[in-house]
Parts: sequence; C-alpha cells; structure tokens
Amino acid sequence: MLRAMRTAASGMRSQQLNLDTIAHNLANVNTTGFKRARVDFEDLLYQTLVPPSAAQGSQPGQPVGLQVGHGSRATDTERIFAQGDTEATGNPLDLVIQGDGFFVVQRADGTNGYTRDGSLKIDADGRIVTAGGNVVQPEISIPADATSVTVTADGRVMVEQAGQSTATEMGQFLLARFANPAGMVSEGGNILKQSSASGDPQLGAPGDLGVGSILAGALERSNVQVVEEMVNLIVAQRAFEMNSKAIKTAEEMMQTAVNIRPV
Repeated sequence: MLRAMRTAASGMRSQQLNLDTIAHNLANVNTTGFKRARVDFEDLLYQTLVPPSAAQGSQPGQPVGLQVGHGSRATDTERIFAQGDTEATGNPLDLVIQGDGFFVVQRADGTNGYTRDGSLKIDADGRIVTAGGNVVQPEISIPADATSVTVTADGRVMVEQAGQSTATEMGQFLLARFANPAGMVSEGGNILKQSSASGDPQLGAPGDLGVGSILAGALERSNVQVVEEMVNLIVAQRAFEMNSKAIKTAEEMMQTAVNIRPV
C-alpha cells in the first residue's frame, strides 16, 4: 500500500508538470513565432518479484515474470516546430520564414541567439533589430533618407532612397538551421540558444541548403492549437484526479488493516 501511494504521487507530479506546460502553451497562443511544447514521460524502475525463466529439467519455467512498477516521471519537454499560420500585415519588415530556419540575432552579452519572430524594427542607428532590441545578424542598416524597404524571398534587403531611380541592396539576411532544433534552449523574449544537443548552426541564404524562404509583409503566428490544448488539459486533470484517488484508496486500505482487531 505504501508502494501504491508513492507510485500515485509520482503520477501526480508528472501531471502537474504536464499542466504547467499546457498552461504555458495557452499563455503564448498569440506570441509571434512561438512553438508549443509537449511533455514526454517514462515509467520508473521495476521491482522484480519473480523473474521470467525457462524450464529446467523437471522444474517448470516461469514464462512471464512478476514485476511491480513504481510510477512515472517526465523526461523532457519537446518543442514542436510545425509551421504556424501566416497573418498578412502589410508591414515590409514583418517577415515569415517559410520552412526551416531561424533569424540570427546578437544578444546583449554579445552571443548569438536564434528566433522565429520576424516582427523586425529599425533602431535609432538605422539597424534592423527584433522587437526586443537585438540586432539581426549580419547587421543591416537602413539609410535615414530611405523612402521604401523591400525584402525579397531570398532575404535581400532592397531600399529606395530619395532622388534615386533604382533600389539599392543594403544586405541579405542569413538563416540558421540545426540538426536537432528541439535540443535548443529557450531564453525567453522569443530567443533560443544553441546547445551541445542541438549541434552547431548551419548558415545559409533563404531558399538555399534546406533553409526556408522569406515572405515579407506577414507574421508567423504561434502553432498552438487551442482546442487540442484544452483536450490535453482535460486529460491531464483526469489523470491527476485518478492518481489522487489511488492515494486515497491506498490510505483507506491501510486504515482498514490498522483497524483489524483479533476476535
């Protein structure tokens, strides 16, 4: 009975983390470029009471052993990089990566970060930056007398300036892709960083080397599906309730055993 209580408690802890993850997904349903997460679970160690065995002479074997498990635990929160819906905005610096890849940005500490958030801005120095002020790499500057900015599908930034009849190329976006993007670490602010599990970034121009192309004048919305998350929420809640019921049942059985009196 003590084993049952601890086993059920492990299930409650697992479902609590599951609930936390679902709540985070729902909280970011309107976050640009957000990728939902999923909790993966595994069963815990087993106590082998009777091991399976083959027959030995006249001794019968045990074709199926007797084991008792000790619950579950969360192993990881995997980020799902499915493409989110595209929303047209008409802003020339709102960019969608159609396919694989991340924008490369320079963080405040000088290291590189990676993001799918394409709601880009121009800072006081004319540099293209993210909404959080991180400078997009390679650095691209827009002149103060620019009358229009256009970003092509292959990431080239074309600028028309006052008094000029043709557009001037100011630079080109490069996108990074990873062998295992699910191994990247979230830093908040729509920024991910590489890890030893994700591998090193492979840089390429949009549309080349398996990197996605760029669509200007639109944003990639979160890939969170509210209905699916609500179903997951109900399942997690019921699993939590069933594990708590198992604890209560084990406690009642223990109480019954304590109350047994000799006749």
